[in-house]
Amino acid sequence: MTEFERIYREHFNTVYGFLMRLCRSAPLSEELAQETFFRAMRSLNRFDGRCRIEVWLCQIAKNAYYSHCRRRKDREHTLPEADSGLRVEDAILDKAQAMAIHERLHSLPEPYKEVFMLRVFGELDYAQIAKLFSKTESWARVTYHRAKMKLTEAIKEDEDK
Repeated sequence: MTEFERIYREHFNTVYGFLMRLCRSAPLSEELAQETFFRAMRSLNRFDGRCRIEVWLCQIAKNAYYSHCRRRKDREHTLPEADSGLRVEDAILDKAQAMAIHERLHSLPEPYKEVFMLRVFGELDYAQIAKLFSKTESWARVTYHRAKMKLTEAIKEDEDK
């Protein structure tokens, strides 16, 4: 068994589960998981080990999902802006506003972007997020809160334009 086959067997369910929570579609999650591992195979030599392989694979999966959303957006009408006063978590549940939130989320610096994604889309608790980053649970809570505040500010700035 090659190194890549081992990675695929050990981490496919994690990536698939992450994508299921992200897009809530089994066929799409399967397709995006395959795309994730294809991308990972092509860039395995660039994996530097600074994070756990699951985090790296979920980052690739998230980017595959964003690519899918952008392709789909190109085929759909322009999405309406988020309503003022709307909570970020609630706005994400509204499919019409989700893409606009995803675009704002994509512009967040790390680790805010990743922590927010793992908490909201990955549905991980703070202890799990802290473990992924080798940090404390308090760090995960504070980082998530700051990410949420940064998103909220970005939404308000966009609405004021």
